[in-house]
Amino acid sequence: MKKFVVAAIVAVSGVLAVPANAQLRFGIKGGANISKVSISKDVMNSDNVTGFNIGPMVEMKLPVVGIGLDAAILYSQRGVETLNETMKTSYLDVPVNLKWKIGLPLVKPYLAAGPYVSFRVGGDKFWEIPHSVGDQLRARNFGAGLNFGAGVEVLSHLQVGFIYGLGLTDDYKAMKDGGVYGKSRGWSVNAAILF
Repeated sequence: MKKFVVAAIVAVSGVLAVPANAQLRFGIKGGANISKVSISKDVMNSDNVTGFNIGPMVEMKLPVVGIGLDAAILYSQRGVETLNETMKTSYLDVPVNLKWKIGLPLVKPYLAAGPYVSFRVGGDKFWEIPHSVGDQLRARNFGAGLNFGAGVEVLSHLQVGFIYGLGLTDDYKAMKDGGVYGKSRGWSVNAAILF
């Protein structure tokens, strides 16, 4: 886990250490999250939860044709829904993606992939769920994973796309039989305005 955090910090530092001939743009990104916790069905059946994300972003296009990086700091909501109860947790997500754009005149399709880290900033840390997971589900304070996505840039200022977030760390712990862990997985549909 420590190696993953160090790699994410190095990646963000790489975005900030911009080569002189790279194109740097800032913007605002926001959208909807559809998340689910992957946990044993013997412990808990969970359904999709909708939330949102919003925050500043930076995009750097490298001198290599179509290749670049983007990074953001997003306030993001994810959670768990079980037994007709929705439990949402707020995070600061820091994704850093390698982005490849296909340079068409007005519309530029792109593919993106990279790591992210998440820090819990709000929402209950413990939830009581009677007769389900040993009566308690705990949200963890730190998470990390990988993003995979695609989208399109229109008129050089508007980007619309989707991202699949594959959680690699345990974001939740069910207090049953010594602890059963769950990872967040989910989709985000985002739009960004770049200046």
